[in-house]
Amino acid sequence: MTSPLLLRPLNIGAMRLPNRLVMPALTRLRAGPDGVPTDLMRDYYAQRASAGLIVTECTMVSPQARGLLGCPGIYNEAQQQGWSKVSEAVHAAGGRIFCQLWHAGAASHPTLQPDGGAPVAPSENRPPLDVFTASGTRVPSDPPRALELNEMAGIAEQFATAAARALAADFDGVEIHGANGYLLEQFLRRSTNRRSDEYGGSGPNRGRLVREVIDAVVEVAGAEWTSLRLSPWGELNLPVGDDDMDSYESAVLHASKRGLAYLHLIEPRASGAPVREHEALGDVRAATVFREIFAGPLISAGGWTFETAEQASEAGVADAFAFGRGFLANPDLPERFRRDVPLNPYNRPTFYGGGAAGYVDYPSLDASSLAG
Repeated sequence: MTSPLLLRPLNIGAMRLPNRLVMPALTRLRAGPDGVPTDLMRDYYAQRASAGLIVTECTMVSPQARGLLGCPGIYNEAQQQGWSKVSEAVHAAGGRIFCQLWHAGAASHPTLQPDGGAPVAPSENRPPLDVFTASGTRVPSDPPRALELNEMAGIAEQFATAAARALAADFDGVEIHGANGYLLEQFLRRSTNRRSDEYGGSGPNRGRLVREVIDAVVEVAGAEWTSLRLSPWGELNLPVGDDDMDSYESAVLHASKRGLAYLHLIEPRASGAPVREHEALGDVRAATVFREIFAGPLISAGGWTFETAEQASEAGVADAFAFGRGFLANPDLPERFRRDVPLNPYNRPTFYGGGAAGYVDYPSLDASSLAG
């Protein structure tokens, strides 16, 4: 019997994945108040080592990058050591893990900033989004502070320094977070980027910071260990229009030129955008549009089931597929798909923050079911 495509190996960068099922970044807010990964996080990631690839939750590249309490960082020695325990446990269980590098930008609050100042952004106009304060209260965002021209190199350097720490923590690679309305995507969108200098205006200008971050990280980590995540047409946190796509094209073309390990795209249906039906697969605009200009492996995220992802794989839509809630509730998701057994239901109230409940207590298949 022919094995499903999703359960066959795939080469990305310098790695060979045993399957094409990716555990994407999932915000879980279980880190310590200082952003240091906990032993509970170590256990959580190790449980899911059978994924073809694990991508960590969004991980702060600097104190300025903070957008939520409970998110981990990778900008100091204690955080690096905490992540080392995670990567060691994942590798001991036979897994592969990339660290997702993140800067919240305007999706933050002064109470989360190290100096109590305004969060940074491309422009001073306030994005139409709600943010959390340090007390956990959800409030409308404050007007951010526009980054000065001479600060741009420092943003790229934050990502590069974080990438160096991630590799020192024995991560297999890094994923640059350019999605979901955070700093890098704030530069890509016309609604939040009102700059009139070389970082604003045209698509290539709005994509400049993403390109510079890619170059800075590749210089440290190497292209084969560097990847990029984008959410074109996604409406999570920010409004979007078709006239934003020229900046995404600029970023994707550069990622392809630099030979990144993979491009990870969030489909519109997973980001709050109105769905446009695409044959039998639903709305897969991101994959179908940007696959034409990215030469490397493509990962697609957003509402996939095993059946629809297998169909999309056969159609050449993407090379691998992300299953966020699937891996959240099913540590052994590839084995469940392989044996065609029911999935654990997820427990939404435990998604963000808390302890072991809804985090490391989801059951795996027991030995008897595996033997049968």
